[in-house]
Amino acid sequence: MDSRADSAARALTERLLSDGNGILCLEPAWVARDFLPPGRRLGLPDDGYDVGERGAICERWLGSTTRADNRLSVVDEGLSRVATGSDQRLTLRDAVGAAPDLLMGAAYAARHPAGLGRLPKIFDYAARLPFHIHPTQPFASLVGCHAKDEAYHFLPGVEMGPHPETFLGVHPEVAAGPRGEALLPYLVDWDSDLILRHASAQLQVAGEGFHVPSGTLHAPGTALTLELQEDSDVLAMFQALNAGRIISKDLLFKDVRPADRQEHGERFPLGFVDWDINGDPYLFENRHLTPQPVESTLTRPWGREDWIFYDTEKFSGKRVVVSPGQQLTRTERGVHTLFAWAGSGRWGGHEIRGGEPGMDELLVSHHAAIQPLTVLNTGADDLMVFVFFGPDVNVDVPRISPRS
Repeated sequence: MDSRADSAARALTERLLSDGNGILCLEPAWVARDFLPPGRRLGLPDDGYDVGERGAICERWLGSTTRADNRLSVVDEGLSRVATGSDQRLTLRDAVGAAPDLLMGAAYAARHPAGLGRLPKIFDYAARLPFHIHPTQPFASLVGCHAKDEAYHFLPGVEMGPHPETFLGVHPEVAAGPRGEALLPYLVDWDSDLILRHASAQLQVAGEGFHVPSGTLHAPGTALTLELQEDSDVLAMFQALNAGRIISKDLLFKDVRPADRQEHGERFPLGFVDWDINGDPYLFENRHLTPQPVESTLTRPWGREDWIFYDTEKFSGKRVVVSPGQQLTRTERGVHTLFAWAGSGRWGGHEIRGGEPGMDELLVSHHAAIQPLTVLNTGADDLMVFVFFGPDVNVDVPRISPRS
């Protein structure tokens, strides 16, 4: 933004924070993909998924400051917009850029000049995602991007789809052999899905999930999935045939410099693979996420609060469940966004309703987060809300005791 636009965005952000007691209401950000059919479980009308040559709406990004990196570019695709109550347009990215101190707190903003540093999303596919990888930071840096560690939580109360299993890593003997040689022929030939014979599938269970660091090969299944990840959209596809069609091989080289592709060909993306993680014989045990209770809330009568994204300082997330008619007062350590999945209530004075895009997303600024904030369930069912944090906000999250 130029200086005038930056000043206008800051003034608007300041006014909205003042009017909203330090909280911003966010509008939904829909993202299309063209390599898989949609699962049609995002709550859009039947005719709202298909978007022509762009493919179909398969993802909803939550509290997003990240642009979607698609073959066909659409202005601001993936960026969340702030509800302004007028015709004034403000993306969350512009608000964070113009007023980082107001949203993130001055000290945290100074330590994290890139912004919120995390991206929550829901992905919704009718077929399993192809086997792919997100490059580790040294390789992501070559194309000017962040790495993309990520974690999954499988949402409850919806159909799991035809393939509710996630392929993770490779068989230990593949990693123990000449690294990359077993996978290279599939990348060169680019005509099948047989690369999956070298990986194991793990069942997707509602209310559970996985932590998938960058450098880990994975093929997520068809469960409706809540994902929390680093602020990035880098990847390399390793599977050619998926859902009955051949994927463009350009996606294997999507985040490879042309010179590296020309010099090294299909061998270059194999450098993205962290062979120690992928060949871990205890990969499931070391990456499986089950809800871990927030100790301070164990004896509270209002409901329960659990960590669902943990084992890393790069991001973290909670699930808060408030019983009908119950109320609580809570604080957090810093800026966060939230998404109401089910039920209805009031959060810091703002009405929230699960299942109603436009009424189910908030950003709670640093100043509001560290003050007592009242949450009330106003409905007849449990109010279930997911809360998302960026890097270093919570440094004492639960850790998985590694097996080796």
